[in-house]
Amino acid sequence: MPAPVVDILMYHSISDAVGPTSISPDAFRMQMAAIAAAGVPVITLDQLVAGRDLAPYSIILTFDDGFQDFADMAWPVMQGHGFRPIVYLPTAHVGRREDWAGGHPAPRLLMGWPLIGKLAQDGVQFGSHSVSHPNLDMLEPDVLEAELMRSRAEMERRLGRRVVHFAPPYGAAGPAVRKRIAAHYKTSVSVVLDRAAVGGDLFHLPRLEMFYYTDAGHWRRHLAGRGGAYLLARQTLRRVRQALHA
Repeated sequence: MPAPVVDILMYHSISDAVGPTSISPDAFRMQMAAIAAAGVPVITLDQLVAGRDLAPYSIILTFDDGFQDFADMAWPVMQGHGFRPIVYLPTAHVGRREDWAGGHPAPRLLMGWPLIGKLAQDGVQFGSHSVSHPNLDMLEPDVLEAELMRSRAEMERRLGRRVVHFAPPYGAAGPAVRKRIAAHYKTSVSVVLDRAAVGGDLFHLPRLEMFYYTDAGHWRRHLAGRGGAYLLARQTLRRVRQALHA
């Protein structure tokens, strides 16, 4: 019997801003409604780690950066469906506008700690996205350790609960960095475009960028198990772009 398949969906901003890290509220509502209509279970990373009693196909909802529009636009929709997501926070930027390298040209506001605390009480899970949102592969070992440990410590102090999941900024986490992440956390997600499977590498979990699924037809076919050709085409185009920029 094949291992259960888990699609880990990757989001950043739910807004009408331009660019691949923003998805319109209308498209997001469509995506969530399609999941609910298809009856696909939405699970947590903790359930994936446990690896027991999973459906043949399930979904995990992840949000990088903790933008204010998560609370304004995304959470009310997910809460209405009974979905529980995880949000990864770069702790030095909480309550401020993004100012990291490669950020949006119109910097977006991140949620503040009081709102994050309320969302945690309401059922939103939070993970670490480092302290300062750097490229972890470029850091000296002592600076890397500080980024991993200080972010987790601050979140646990402020939220009063354990923080065991991590998302490296930009998806930058080579083998050496992943080894250090594994010393502090239970999982780490990536930006590898693929589906996850129980028994895979918990510190290099692939995700689906939902910017590619703003067309209702593509998304519904994927949920129905008929989206393999489209995903393969997207993977191929990404490999070509990466080769051109290597």
